[in-house]
Amino acid sequence: MSLLTELFSWWGGNTWSNRLYTRRRGTHVGTDELGNKYYRQNKGVGPLGVPRRWVIYKNGAEASQISPDWHGWMHYTTDTPPTEDTGYRPHPWQKPHRPNMTGTADAYRPQGSILSATGRRPRSTGDYTPWKPE
Repeated sequence: MSLLTELFSWWGGNTWSNRLYTRRRGTHVGTDELGNKYYRQNKGVGPLGVPRRWVIYKNGAEASQISPDWHGWMHYTTDTPPTEDTGYRPHPWQKPHRPNMTGTADAYRPQGSILSATGRRPRSTGDYTPWKPE
């Protein structure tokens, strides 16, 4: 992220105030495969009675970029971060994490969508009768 973006935009994720807060009060816990960095509060507790946890996104603030293992840690489902946990191993049938693709070229386009690859809606099968006011 560029210096100007960090200075003048809060929506991009990491700002200077966030950077200072993280440096003073945070301990780096780990980094995921997308480059997001996860932190835990050094001292004290947050509103839930446990130290706060937060993430600094590598490519803009988009919550769907958090993988399932880190999501559990961020939401206090597990106490041990994935970097320290040796018990969890993904099953062979699990697909790799993919962020939300809505609004991109890779978004899901169901059959019949005017945005699908063909660009045309399938013809009606004839079982549809439109409503006509009487």
